[in-house]
Amino acid sequence: MLKYQQTATEIEAYIEQHALQQGDKLPVLDQLIRQFAVSKTTMTKALELLERKGTIFQVRGSGIFVRKTNRKGYIELFSTQGFKQNLVEHDIQSKVLSFELIPCPEEIIENLGSAPGEMVYAIKRIRYIDGNIMCLEESYYRQTIVPYLNREIVEQSIFEYLETALGLNIGFSDMYMHVGKLPDSIAQFLELEAGDPALTVETIFHLTNGRPFDYSVITYHYEHSQFVVQANGLYL
Repeated sequence: MLKYQQTATEIEAYIEQHALQQGDKLPVLDQLIRQFAVSKTTMTKALELLERKGTIFQVRGSGIFVRKTNRKGYIELFSTQGFKQNLVEHDIQSKVLSFELIPCPEEIIENLGSAPGEMVYAIKRIRYIDGNIMCLEESYYRQTIVPYLNREIVEQSIFEYLETALGLNIGFSDMYMHVGKLPDSIAQFLELEAGDPALTVETIFHLTNGRPFDYSVITYHYEHSQFVVQANGLYL
């Protein structure tokens, strides 16, 4: 995690710890710089990141204000963080259905920008939120970028491992969403009926240097998943 990203996370924790609400004012820039012991450049980038995420808004000449009041259980749809970081107030668990190191499937090569025959970790997990099935997740991690995974890591937060143990800097993602009906092959894992409604999200995750490292397909349980999108500006 880069310094400005770490600082942004610490400011979010500060907002949470002080129970700041929509419209509450944060300390001025100079005070934030002293409080978090970072440079002006780092703090400016951290605040820009939080503004893009919808956590704060800045008013020239007036200050920095809290924007977001989280509704519990809502997933930030466009976040590059894992579920455990996204839903910290909830119990997130994983059940690993399969975990293997395989040559990258042909249909995945273009998404990951990998070479034919390049090895990937193929993982299928059911994710639970507070004991309820949240989604079925199928992911492919490039071994050239993620050199080591094991079942114990996969049962926890993979993204947390990538950032803390491997020191990878997760940057941005490309998302493709489909709304349709569940096929039987997926419905059985979600304990739903074939033909029930489904939201499927394909995501390609990139490092800050632009290299794709993870291609994931997540199919959400329609009864146990709800989402929030924080938008900036007007869309016409």
